[in-house]
Amino acid sequence: MSAGHGSGGHGGRPRRRRAQHEEEHENHERWAVSYADMMTVLVGLFIVLYSISQVDQQKFEELRQSLALGFGNRAPSVIEGSDGALTGVEAVEVTPDLSADVGSWTAAVLPRPDGLGEDGLTEEQRRYALAAAELDRLETIAGQVRSALAGQGLTDRVRFRVTDRGLVIGMVADDVFFAADAAILTDTALRVIDTVTPVLLATGDELSVEGHANTMPSLRYPTNWELSADRATQVLRRMVEVGGVPPNRIVAAGFGDARPLDDPSVDPIVANRRVDVVILSGVPEDVRQLLPVLAAAEGGVG
Repeated sequence: MSAGHGSGGHGGRPRRRRAQHEEEHENHERWAVSYADMMTVLVGLFIVLYSISQVDQQKFEELRQSLALGFGNRAPSVIEGSDGALTGVEAVEVTPDLSADVGSWTAAVLPRPDGLGEDGLTEEQRRYALAAAELDRLETIAGQVRSALAGQGLTDRVRFRVTDRGLVIGMVADDVFFAADAAILTDTALRVIDTVTPVLLATGDELSVEGHANTMPSLRYPTNWELSADRATQVLRRMVEVGGVPPNRIVAAGFGDARPLDDPSVDPIVANRRVDVVILSGVPEDVRQLLPVLAAAEGGVG
């Protein structure tokens, strides 16, 4: 019994020492866990602060490069070697060459300081170039109309002129298109309209049919406004109903005697008994204003 007790007592005491030692060890190292947790939180905090304060260098360089290209100064993209300590060192690229990427849109957004575009033309030169091209197109249409009329022996039945609106085809002749104080189309008028319409239809341009009257008071209509509007409407209906012009491409207007034709070679009473078919130019207004100037200078479309 004593031996067992002694043995049990001898065997129990070391176990108590180990348990006590283990508890002391755990208490001694617990601060490291808290310290590690704190450091982890701090590292995460600094990473977040750094990320929200970091400048997007690539976007900054793209902006700098585009501004430099827009003002005509190419931003340096490489550091060249010199005669000093860097002799023999290859050029090192410090910013990407963005000219291929941003050149197309910077030219449209940022004007060149010398007033020249990518085509090397000033804005005024560009307008004149566009006006010259549009005048050539209108002259081509006029030539096609002349050829069509020549095939019917009607060449002298219309007159052409260019205004800041486009090409005007004037149907002017005494008792050829309209009788005095009347809006009924004559046989000659029908032939001219039917000959001209296919050419105008093929252009795709919008058309304005504009009726006019002379200063003689009308006896059939309340005023010359109604007379001129009826003349324009009759021509429009023929072009739409017989010639096939889409209704959304054509309009009729009556000007009465408010817009007389200034032509000293023709009796004004006769000259203003007329209908004008205007091929409306689709180029910008500042370009259209140059059309009559160029036409007068070149003597075209008359």
